[in-house]
Amino acid sequence: MNEVQGPTPTGNSRPYRNLAEALRAHRIDPVNHDFIGAVVDAVGISSFIDRGRYIEAIRRVPGTALHIGRTYTNGFAEDEQIVVGGRILPLLPSEGRAPYFYVTHPSELPGAPIAKRPGTPRTAGTRAPAKPAAQPRAPKATPLQDRDYGVCEVCFMVKTPSGGCACT
Repeated sequence: MNEVQGPTPTGNSRPYRNLAEALRAHRIDPVNHDFIGAVVDAVGISSFIDRGRYIEAIRRVPGTALHIGRTYTNGFAEDEQIVVGGRILPLLPSEGRAPYFYVTHPSELPGAPIAKRPGTPRTAGTRAPAKPAAQPRAPKATPLQDRDYGVCEVCFMVKTPSGGCACT
């Protein structure tokens, strides 16, 4: 997990009003929203700031800010224990932000559910009408045979349709 450090691509950052706004702005998979909310509640976050590639979550008590990316949350201490859903999360050492640790979001784990696109739920009675069967296409027209305009007796090049060649 490599994490790019520094300011946003435009050079400025802006605060978010709440976590939901930040997650929507960064287009983080909705499958992960509840999980990230539980992590944020367990750690105690006071504010969220846009940092371009990630959301910076500032802690209420002094400590390292969390970086919330699309697939991870980074910035935990080695001895920190984060409990979500009655389970202690496995922390992995960060490659781009040593000596901190990160946790992978549920959508990145094997067997994770695939997020459904929001919209109207489909039921048996609201199916779209079936498309008509495809009609077979007519075969492509083959090009006409190349015409023979003859060969020049001087340069032995093929003559053009007007009867000339490159040497005349």
